[in-house]
Amino acid sequence: MALDPQAQDVINLVIKSGRPAYNTLSPKDARQLFRETRPASTPTPAEIGAVRDLTADGPGGPIPLRVYRPAGVAAGAPLPVLVYYHGGGWVIGDLDTHDVQCRQITAEAGITVVAVDYRLAPEHKFPAAVDDAWAATRWVVAHASELGVDGRKLAVGGDSAGGNLAAVVALMARDAGGPAVALQVLIYPVTDVGAESKSYRDFAEGYMLTRDGMRWFTNHYVKSPSEAQDWRVSPLRAASLGGLSPALVITAGFDPLRDEGAAYAGRLSDAGVRVDYINYGGMIHGFMPMGRLIDTGNRATSHVAASLRQALR
Repeated sequence: MALDPQAQDVINLVIKSGRPAYNTLSPKDARQLFRETRPASTPTPAEIGAVRDLTADGPGGPIPLRVYRPAGVAAGAPLPVLVYYHGGGWVIGDLDTHDVQCRQITAEAGITVVAVDYRLAPEHKFPAAVDDAWAATRWVVAHASELGVDGRKLAVGGDSAGGNLAAVVALMARDAGGPAVALQVLIYPVTDVGAESKSYRDFAEGYMLTRDGMRWFTNHYVKSPSEAQDWRVSPLRAASLGGLSPALVITAGFDPLRDEGAAYAGRLSDAGVRVDYINYGGMIHGFMPMGRLIDTGNRATSHVAASLRQALR
């Protein structure tokens, strides 16, 4: 499979811009760079009905949330809900960097999306992000009527590090006996921090996310290398994936994380979990919200929305 020409164009634009690699910056500067450069690749925000910011109770203090509601529905009508955890290696990213993506999913799926602004590393190392993701998810279900959602029609999802958190939350929900998750949406997820797969070696440099970049993110997230063995860091290392909710797993062909995403989909399937696995062969890590520059990003978003509509109907 060849690299998609539009993905190559994005890589060329980044090279031409002279943008520094995140792993050469401080976390503070990396966050700012991510915020500043994100809009250049995202499509025009979709028209939706309403957006509001609020907070959930969390173990480390209030957790900021952003609630998206589609147009054309009655104000109090309970809608299915996707709780979404943004990507960014547990170090960068926030409600604003993923705002357009959440609007797209809201509009196309016709559901409420609740984005979670979990605590970031290195100021808040593992398990802070996990604790916030889990607390926010339970809070959304507990406050379903207040939010205008149906807590019995719940999905969890995220991209990259957010996909990691979604997989972990699905495992925690299984082990806790609820809340029931109808679908876990894992978009090029991190599933095994403790191993570097063949795709790590094949795409170590030159395809946006690099091996050194992932090492930088991981080293900020965990307190010691041994924590990579914890399934809440590396869900691929969970003792069993049986009994989990159905999954949509998306990977990109030229992504260091491709193989671990594929391995997670395979283990889910082997455990009897219904899995829709799709590898966008010509794509790079992070392609999905780049719909302004990469047409396949919009196509993948539409696939996610269709999967959510089907799972939550």
